[in-house]
Amino acid sequence: MEDTIVAISTSLGVGAISIIRVSGKKAINIVNKLFSKDLSKKESHTVTYGYIKDKDEIIDEVLVTIMKAPKTFTCEDVVEINCHGGIATTKKVLSLLLNNGCRMAEPGEFTKRAFLNGRIDLTQAEAVMDLINTKSDNARKIALSNLTGSTTNKIKKLRKQISDILTNIEVNIDYPEYLDIEVMTIEKVKDIITKISLEIDKLIKNSKNSDFIRNGIDIAIIGRPNVGKSSILNKLLGEEKAIVTDIPGTTRDIVEGIVNLDGLLLNLIDTAGIRESIDTVEKIGIEKSKQSIEKADLVILVLNNNEKLSKEDLELIELSKDKKLIIVINKNDLSSKIDKEALKNYIVVESNTINEDGIDKIKDKIKELFDIGNIEIKDFNYVTNTDSIKKLEECKKLVQKIEKDINNNVPIDMIEIYLKNIWQLLGEIIGEVYTDELLDDLFKNFCVGK
Repeated sequence: MEDTIVAISTSLGVGAISIIRVSGKKAINIVNKLFSKDLSKKESHTVTYGYIKDKDEIIDEVLVTIMKAPKTFTCEDVVEINCHGGIATTKKVLSLLLNNGCRMAEPGEFTKRAFLNGRIDLTQAEAVMDLINTKSDNARKIALSNLTGSTTNKIKKLRKQISDILTNIEVNIDYPEYLDIEVMTIEKVKDIITKISLEIDKLIKNSKNSDFIRNGIDIAIIGRPNVGKSSILNKLLGEEKAIVTDIPGTTRDIVEGIVNLDGLLLNLIDTAGIRESIDTVEKIGIEKSKQSIEKADLVILVLNNNEKLSKEDLELIELSKDKKLIIVINKNDLSSKIDKEALKNYIVVESNTINEDGIDKIKDKIKELFDIGNIEIKDFNYVTNTDSIKKLEECKKLVQKIEKDINNNVPIDMIEIYLKNIWQLLGEIIGEVYTDELLDDLFKNFCVGK
């Protein structure tokens, strides 16, 4: 934290400009050594035109922006140098800064300093990363919502409710003679715990749904060879991504594509047809297909309307039983031989890829299955870190233990330990309580200049 750090904050390559960011106590001092004008008396949040120089040699014509602590992203002195875009020029300026007292920033170190200096909390730090990596407009909206601190405020409110309960329990136990202190009865605790439970449920659900909005839904298109999987992939994508022939086993490796469905990214995977095979290459493709099923959020199982249900079809249904599943009966323009009655307990869509009948229905079923249309983007509280979601789920289990103890008339002071654990876990999520290891793990995934 005592070092002055530097990094290139724009993508390295040919472009109109590149930005080099410097943060720390000596930021203005160090840049001043290399700049053609005196920056020491410049006011905060001003831009100065001039040259970066190495002794008498002009390196680049630049604009230098000065932002003085504490009103900066890191709460430290920050200087941003706008250079001409280009690898050689940018690297030369960076090299001069390193040689004059700066240290190369670690991944995410600017954001880490913003957190450690109290500028943002952990959920806001994660939202910064989400905003950088966003792939859709809806993902941008929910990341921006979290950046404003909406989730933090929600969790702080929950912690305050728990803190109030704990305080009252302690006072009731230690000072029973005070008549003007509210007595925290089991019934009062039960009412508050019920509300806390509902809020934690909502946070968990929103966090899982937000993952779909940010990263998209992974969809594995599976089925026996020659049932039309690749044709369905192509129609969903709106392009000829996969090779389509009437020869069984044409697709031997997975083919991937991404399509934006009403702001939601669908990560489509066309898998090799699953069947018994002695062909070495095809067997590898079939094994990859089975792995795709395990990783998928949704499985689209394609069956041939013109054939009876086979042993392989039934095995694929069994293989997908723990997944969200849409069964597509393809080639409905041909005479039907499939036993539709055997599929009555599943979500079934009939289609063909000649006139694209059923393709829109498949999209509608996807939206319906993930309830995407009902997500309120403008008021979306969520956590993105997998570890944070696990902590929320731990909180939920502790809440359930409290509810069970209350129903069993366990004395109120006996549930205090569970309440303290929930309060602690919620604090870890927003960074009120943290370890160096947790911070290192979080910020290592950031780009260097952020």
